[in-house]
Amino acid sequence: MSLIKMDAAHKSGWQIAEVVLGIPFLIAVAVHFAAPFPLAHGILRLVLIPAGFALVAIGIGVIVSARREFGRYRQPTDPGQPTRILIRTGVFSISRNPLYLGGALVFLGIALILNMVWALLALLVSLALCHVILIVPEERYLAAKFGEAYAEYRATVHRWLGRKPSARS
Repeated sequence: MSLIKMDAAHKSGWQIAEVVLGIPFLIAVAVHFAAPFPLAHGILRLVLIPAGFALVAIGIGVIVSARREFGRYRQPTDPGQPTRILIRTGVFSISRNPLYLGGALVFLGIALILNMVWALLALLVSLALCHVILIVPEERYLAAKFGEAYAEYRATVHRWLGRKPSARS
């Protein structure tokens, strides 16, 4: 298999998490106003609100941590920009895609806070789009750029969350 030389993972400005996660969420909000379909009622609703806020806080924390690691190594967070190094420290030691993970957690948290089934369905669509539009091209780019180092990273850290069993000492 020949490796394709690429300058960046993405060539279009819309190929970012804010668009891939944001547009389906906005559509879900519009659908919710047109055809409300609440997720929960009563006591369950009262449990989902604080759970949603907790998920939003965790998601923001993951995003901030990932951006700090990018800043620490002076790397762009925009997948349309080339990267010079493979970051494997901080939150990247437990997630190969912490920005997308954080965005998904924020999305899920808001869906719970706003009590919107449509947003949960939109999140599933967003995750599928994220995989196809963002993650697959980025993985192809990183494999071509970093070769064995990226293969080792993939072998030790899950795409979304966690270290693989063989990576534990």
